[in-house]
Amino acid sequence: MSNHAAVTLTIGDITHQRTDAIVNAANSSLLGGGGVDGAIHRAAGRELQEACRRLRATTLPNGLPAGQAVATTAGRLSAQWVIHTVGPIWSPIEDRTHLLMSSYRECLRVADELAVTTIAFPAVSAGAYGWPVLEAARVAITTVSTTPTQVAEATFVLHDEPTFGIFEAALLELRG
Repeated sequence: MSNHAAVTLTIGDITHQRTDAIVNAANSSLLGGGGVDGAIHRAAGRELQEACRRLRATTLPNGLPAGQAVATTAGRLSAQWVIHTVGPIWSPIEDRTHLLMSSYRECLRVADELAVTTIAFPAVSAGAYGWPVLEAARVAITTVSTTPTQVAEATFVLHDEPTFGIFEAALLELRG
């Protein structure tokens, strides 16, 4: 694979995106939580919860480790797939950038396995997991822009204008 996804940015609700797959910034339990994770679980309905419970009962009895990704069906969402990834919790004393990069790379790997051509990402680890937003944006955009994939378009769906502005600055910096 020598293709790279075109990166776009938008402000909105990731659960309303009309893409082949949406990425869930999940916790390791895969059973729902706050923020993006909770919103996706609420919007997708019981089918998503049941798919996640099946994963926990079979291939992921200890949960999904940080930096990894796994797909489920999307329940009531317009997307066909939800790709769950667990981003690392930010630490001021330990560089966990490699785990954040891995989260994005693994999402693209899973997307390629599913023949996904459009994907929507949240700002993984930039919410409750405390990652400084500019650094999270730089890692996200650089990793998605440079990882070989068959995904044609990767959209970062950001929840507010300030976060959009930070991601936009990171995207301009990369293209600069």
